[in-house]
Amino acid sequence: MAEAGMRNHDLVAASADGLTHKQVAKARRGRKVTLRMQAKVLAAWNAARGEERELGELFNYRGR
Repeated sequence: MAEAGMRNHDLVAASADGLTHKQVAKARRGRKVTLRMQAKVLAAWNAARGEERELGELFNYRGR
């Protein structure tokens, strides 16, 4: 996200799933988040950037 110039608020504003700043910050810091949370962050990323990324491109682990 930092390389793309994205801030936490950019993802929260683009989210249709009710993503919060706290959830984005947790995922950004590298804390383990659930698969459902990963899907919300991915959907917000795709909406904000206008591109289709896959889960493996944003996260290096599979959530529970």
